[in-house]
Amino acid sequence: MGAIDVHTHAVPRGWPDLGEGKPWLRVESEREAVIMIRSAQFRRIGSECWDPEIRLRDMAADGIDLQVVSPTPVFFSYDTPAREGERISRIFNDLALEMCTGPRLVPFCQVPLQDPDAACRELERAVASGHRGVEIGNHVGDRDLDDAGIVTFLQHAASLDVPVFVHPWDMPESPRLDRWMARWLTGMPAETHLSIIAMILGGVFDRVPPSLRMCFAHGGGSFAFWLGRFENAWHQRSDTIAKSALPPSQYVDRFSVDSVVFSPVALRALVDSLGAQQVMVGSDYPYPLGERPAGAVVRSADFLSPQDADAILSGNARRFLGAATVDPMLGRSESPPAV
Repeated sequence: MGAIDVHTHAVPRGWPDLGEGKPWLRVESEREAVIMIRSAQFRRIGSECWDPEIRLRDMAADGIDLQVVSPTPVFFSYDTPAREGERISRIFNDLALEMCTGPRLVPFCQVPLQDPDAACRELERAVASGHRGVEIGNHVGDRDLDDAGIVTFLQHAASLDVPVFVHPWDMPESPRLDRWMARWLTGMPAETHLSIIAMILGGVFDRVPPSLRMCFAHGGGSFAFWLGRFENAWHQRSDTIAKSALPPSQYVDRFSVDSVVFSPVALRALVDSLGAQQVMVGSDYPYPLGERPAGAVVRSADFLSPQDADAILSGNARRFLGAATVDPMLGRSESPPAV
């Protein structure tokens, strides 16, 4: 059986120009477009962002049975008023469902996280329409994941049994970060790392039920490498930094991370720090800083036992997505379905 990729992105081919500085698509051909913000280019993209047949072809080449398809974060629109954010999320989510044809593409929706009531409404509507999870950004402006409104949304996701994928976005800008793609190479891991700290030290895992299924993108940033530092700080300065009832190491079984770390050494740090049961294959497909073939580092990691490799390649994702989503799609065949 092939792997399950929990970290990929899409851009709907029919995305409209909503005006007022919102992202729009400048379509240049049947195979190329540019995501624009006002008159500035944000990212050049290819038809693999919207064409399910290309996705399925690439999945077959990489040995991927199932792919979670999440929004490209630039479309989150958390800086808009709640009603407008809800409208944008609704448009994106409906277009995404049109793209995720067939059982092997699992759609994850977006929500207007800037307003917890609107976010909960859109989550309910999107799940009823066919979405199987939700992708959220790791912060809303200066509000981290321990913000009361965001915690309310996470509690609602848990009550609906909906998995949550957390992706870094809106990284800080400065002259020092504008070189060498540093916003992506340092800012993106740092944002992910910070969001996990907010969940733990902000006491969120003490306020949400253990049934909440969360996965943090990009290997959880640098969290696994610095877990010992957080543990030491919790014991030495808990009066200053921590609201959590327990030290950080006691929460590592409450969330998962993906495997987009690009080297067996880094993957081993994840497994040693968090446990093999907390790691899932992710690729960041179809963007150029992602991993191709998807799951290559996991498959090449000779330190993994066969059981741990199988768990990371597909078993953990089955648990994250839920049997009701995965099993009917993949059946019980031991070979990948034909494209």
